[in-house]
Amino acid sequence: MTKTVHEFTTTIPQWRPHVTPVALASASPAQLDALKVTPSNTKVSDYVLVLAHDVETLKHRTPLFNAIMYNGGGLSRAEREIGAVGASVVNRCIYCAAVHASRYNQLARDETAIARIFADGVDAELEPRLGAILRFAAKLSQCPSDASAADMEALRTAGLEDEEILDLILSTSLFGWANRLMHTLGEPVAD
Repeated sequence: MTKTVHEFTTTIPQWRPHVTPVALASASPAQLDALKVTPSNTKVSDYVLVLAHDVETLKHRTPLFNAIMYNGGGLSRAEREIGAVGASVVNRCIYCAAVHASRYNQLARDETAIARIFADGVDAELEPRLGAILRFAAKLSQCPSDASAADMEALRTAGLEDEEILDLILSTSLFGWANRLMHTLGEPVAD
């Protein structure tokens, strides 16, 4: 028996789609072409197989995702993951929070920040730079128009440069969108 997962964890739950994923064995040539570049360049998940029903969107979505989350320069990979976690916590996306919290822990080789975020939410006490990143990601996810010049200044005071701030805005915004798709198309489940 499976049950829907409702608590934040670094244990990645299974994601159960509400829409039948495209079966690779019967995928059209256009679908197979769109599936060549997966989000992490590692495997094709059920989520991506659901997205393959809309080939044109998937052909643009995956390269965009990869460019935002994995490009060189700017914000570090670990800090981009904090932006994704902040958005996912605000949006209550258990699956995305687990995936990106786990990635942060692997990249940072430290589980303290994520443990604090999952215990205390977006108001968690973190070192200044991570705290500024988390607070900005949360504010941008709650209501984008509320992110102000003062919030930008807080990021600069914490040591972020303009290129890093842009990466944070992009990664956080990407997850505002991705979280909503995850909620609509399926749910996290545990055995």
